[in-house]
Amino acid sequence: MREKNDLKLAVLIDADNIPYSNIKGMLDEIAKLGTPTIKRIYGDWTKPTVSGWKPALLEHAITPIQQYSYTSGKNATDSAMIIDAMDILHSQKVDGFCLVSSDSDFTRLATRLRESGMLVIGIGEKKTPKPFIVACDKFIYIEIIDAKEIPKTKKVTTSIPTETAKIDSIDNTFIQLLKSSIEDIADDNGWAFLAEVGSLIIKKKPDFDPRNYGFPKLTPLIKSLHEHFDIDEREVEKTHIKHIYVKIKE
Repeated sequence: MREKNDLKLAVLIDADNIPYSNIKGMLDEIAKLGTPTIKRIYGDWTKPTVSGWKPALLEHAITPIQQYSYTSGKNATDSAMIIDAMDILHSQKVDGFCLVSSDSDFTRLATRLRESGMLVIGIGEKKTPKPFIVACDKFIYIEIIDAKEIPKTKKVTTSIPTETAKIDSIDNTFIQLLKSSIEDIADDNGWAFLAEVGSLIIKKKPDFDPRNYGFPKLTPLIKSLHEHFDIDEREVEKTHIKHIYVKIKE
């Protein structure tokens, strides 16, 4: 089996529906998931609305694809991006796709690529419609990329910086998602390997990311919920690696 970082990814960016301000952060995020061997961005480059992208294209070696808007009110960019994605799929040169857009029109494309055995990663804003999010294997919100971790204290008040407005609250629905996922893979003693728990949660909820809740990783998120879960850190023999196991508190 290939290592995660050996995956060849085609990165297709919808310039009409994605802000250019954090392109470096987006590409750094993609690099954690695989190697972006194809990087293309689609838009009508004669329009001033996408002019902010142009410096980033040279800096990050992204190939711009010109697509004129032939009819007012119709998004020709979507069609060009979809056609290119299918061409790349049939070329068999990549292992997966990263679709960077907040447009639900790419829902069927994501579904079709997954049907062909491709890994599909979505990146978009939190306004992205749910159908596109759940059509991806994993969906990452632009708002949390490079976002600073927000300290968790018991005395959090309205004095929190405005950035915290982007952080999701940990409600009962999320707690139940964690508990059900742990129960699904727990051993006879109730312990579950946390890495496997994280993978299962993403399958159930593709937009899950600890950073959505203000934590850099899943482990500190679980540790903050000590009233619900027990943590066991087990050292791997002859290594300095620790495996984290989690159990629902009785």
